[in-house]
Amino acid sequence: METTVNGEPRVLATDAALDLIGEIRRDHPDILFHQSGGCCDGSSPMCYPANEFMIGDSDVRLGEIGGVPVYISASQFEAWKHTQLIIDVVPGRGGMFSLDNGREKMPTSSSQSGTSSMPENQSPPSATAHSCLPPPAY
Repeated sequence: METTVNGEPRVLATDAALDLIGEIRRDHPDILFHQSGGCCDGSSPMCYPANEFMIGDSDVRLGEIGGVPVYISASQFEAWKHTQLIIDVVPGRGGMFSLDNGREKMPTSSSQSGTSSMPENQSPPSATAHSCLPPPAY
């Protein structure tokens, strides 16, 4: 599976997200993100110790942010394969089992179609915490 769409990375992170990743990695050096499919923790990207989360045969690796792999379920990937996932940070408590919990800030995700139109050093727009991802715009 390509980790790019139209030559652009499938997953990006804002500077705030990269800062949170660095903070988490100081406590847990080997981590991964899995884009949640909904339910209790909405559609937030969840952060887990890499050795404690079992990647399934139906999980798709989107790429890496800050040296950390990002996965999504195959069924979600099928719906979002033409979009770029953007990981950002908002104030709040993360998912119950996510390593960001208790830090009073949490990762959130939004998407944009295919390519990044952001100038260099400009953060992408953030999504609302615990909201479902909007349908892809084609």
